[in-house]
Amino acid sequence: MLDEARINAIVAEVVRQLGTGKSAGAASAPLIRVPKYSSGKFGLFQDIDSAVAAAREAYAQLHETPVHVRQRAIENMRRTSLDHLEEMAVRAVEETGLGRVADKIEKNRLVALKTPGMEILAPAATTGDFGLTLDDLAPLGVIGSITPTTNATETILNNAISMIAAGNTVVFNVHPSAKRTLAWFTQLLNKACVEAGAPDNLMTLIDEPTIESAQALMKHPGIRLIAVTGGGPVVKAALNSGKRAVCAGPGNPPAVVDETANLKLAARNIIDGASLDNNIICIVEKEIIAVASIADQLKREFVAAGAYELKGAELQAMEKLLIEDGHVNRKFVGKNVSVILKEIGVRVSDDCRMAFAEVEEAHPFVQLEMLLPVLGFFRVPNWEEAIAAAVRCEHGFFHTATMHSMAIDRLDRMARATNVSIFVKNAPSFAGLGMRGEGYTAWTIAGTTGEGLTNARTWTKQRRCTLSGFFHITRAIRGCLCTTLWPPSNCSRCRRGCARSMRCASRPRSTCCLPATSTPDIFSCCSPEIWRRSKRRWRRPC
Repeated sequence: MLDEARINAIVAEVVRQLGTGKSAGAASAPLIRVPKYSSGKFGLFQDIDSAVAAAREAYAQLHETPVHVRQRAIENMRRTSLDHLEEMAVRAVEETGLGRVADKIEKNRLVALKTPGMEILAPAATTGDFGLTLDDLAPLGVIGSITPTTNATETILNNAISMIAAGNTVVFNVHPSAKRTLAWFTQLLNKACVEAGAPDNLMTLIDEPTIESAQALMKHPGIRLIAVTGGGPVVKAALNSGKRAVCAGPGNPPAVVDETANLKLAARNIIDGASLDNNIICIVEKEIIAVASIADQLKREFVAAGAYELKGAELQAMEKLLIEDGHVNRKFVGKNVSVILKEIGVRVSDDCRMAFAEVEEAHPFVQLEMLLPVLGFFRVPNWEEAIAAAVRCEHGFFHTATMHSMAIDRLDRMARATNVSIFVKNAPSFAGLGMRGEGYTAWTIAGTTGEGLTNARTWTKQRRCTLSGFFHITRAIRGCLCTTLWPPSNCSRCRRGCARSMRCASRPRSTCCLPATSTPDIFSCCSPEIWRRSKRRWRRPC
């Protein structure tokens, strides 16, 4: 295998031969450097078979690794990510051309701090007369994860923490437009795990991902489960792979505003949500539905909060710019609204984060998942029609929806009607991810397959362990389940009244005809302290 020095020598010779006609100044330019990726170490491989084999070996080693080491590895991943927030964001924006550096820093900070780890995997124990049953969560094995370019490092970090916390390893097939950033980041995370004492290659990927490599990953016999965060075609391919798949497909989240809402706050919240990272996040607001009586006032609040309203010729020019043959022009996905508006001759500062235009419900700005900060706005007669329109615009993705209203019954109706994985009330959409909101975060929102916000529990199987005849832990509990300790009742065997025979809520039949030294099972729910207080003599014959 060629080492880095040899590769650079070859590159230098090629540059020299191609540049014989160049000036002396050009000949003295620095040599082109090949990125230093050690194939086969810290997660980077040249083909799917090698990546899967390494992940399987790492899984076997992780199975023998103490749990506290796994916990330490996860903490190292969090700390390493926090130490490289700015570099992660800059690399992602430069390579993909999507989003804003400042927003990516906050998104990655959120993932590092609020992705659940092993603490969410608490087992459940059940004890009773027959012994002890423990319901535990066990790892699945090697997971194949298909990740997008939109939330590149966020998805990798969120998946890695969740899947490794559950005891799995993962093979990533990343989006080709983010491959360099994610190769660097995956190696960084693997190094953090190794420093904690965990095995290398807990996360692997190939250096040249393609559609073909994604298909090979889905069908590879060494992969136990497929996780997909992406658009409709890749979700369909995963569901047809013959393996269990957890799929986060597209979304088209509506934002409904009724006449009871605080319009100033609603406008600010929608701008904040819809403009986060230039709208490339699947959960953020994609269209605005307003009740007619407040629609004009809401538009004024949008403009006052810094949004730009498109009208007339500007709207027509924007339609031609962004929509090509019924599809979104990918050239403008994830771009600042100032860049998009400049293309139609409108100049605004970068402080302007969103543009909107009043259109009909059938307009592409409403019906398409645009993934850019230009939103369609339309009005409806009343709140009932607004909710019905939201259901239509969401297209049955069961992903995300938001509503701004002070009427609790309307919020309840909207939640039931949309039946989405994330429903946010009177806040920006990203509150549903734990940003300026409560709860953990997730960046694989499996609305398609129904798991919703994924976490470490998603990547496990339930395992039950039962012990019969021992560990009757409930016998040691304080207090008693008996409804009454007296009066004495008739014995179920000898049919005579007995001081040792009592009624118990959990054991309706009572008995006193037992060996003198034994305690009747009828009273197994009662603690010794209760029996001492009862002042009954257990050795007295019936």
